[in-house]
Amino acid sequence: MPPTIPSYPDLKAFVFDFDGTIAGLNIDFPAMRKAVLAQLTSFDISCDELRDLYVLEMISAGKQLIANRFPGRENTYYQQAVALVKDIEINAARRGSLLEGTREMFIHLRAQSLKTGIVTRNCRDAVNIVFPDILSFVDIVLTRDETLLVKPDPDHLIKVLEAFSLPAAKVAMVGDHEMDMQLAKDVGAYAIGVLTGHAGSAELSGAGADMIVNKASDIFTFFPKGYL
Repeated sequence: MPPTIPSYPDLKAFVFDFDGTIAGLNIDFPAMRKAVLAQLTSFDISCDELRDLYVLEMISAGKQLIANRFPGRENTYYQQAVALVKDIEINAARRGSLLEGTREMFIHLRAQSLKTGIVTRNCRDAVNIVFPDILSFVDIVLTRDETLLVKPDPDHLIKVLEAFSLPAAKVAMVGDHEMDMQLAKDVGAYAIGVLTGHAGSAELSGAGADMIVNKASDIFTFFPKGYL
């Protein structure tokens, strides 16, 4: 029997998460969650049903609870909560940096005529602090400031696919979180997990990763020579 030849997807674009994927993960998410929950408590809102939500979803759900109980106060709460989260993100960004090899990776991808994008739940200001020349290296950047629906909602990634005029099967989603792998699976993209942030190999595999590499720039070592 002849040896099995590995099958590689015909990729035309790579879309990356930001924190933990191409930039160091130094946002204190436990502190962020604690601060948002404390703010909700100050509005006399029970947080029990919100504790398992992601922070942004927690804020949105809290806004609705306040609107139901204290009509007219929900916008004040929402603005304060978003400002609190952004302050934590900005402070983390000022201490942050890109992971080694990130710019070189984007240069190589562009040289191969491959499109690149970023989808992140972080704010634009924080991204620009860490990667001020990002648009010189990446074709499209969609932070939470540029979309109404953020990942894990598929629309966040679908907007990039539409901008590229590419089907999902031609695109790889690269990220450090189970959320990124599930996002790829939800839209039909190729899922590449990296071990520089939130999750380990078991978690990424369990979430549907098609490939796992130590860091984003290692994608070149996985695919055969000349593929990328």
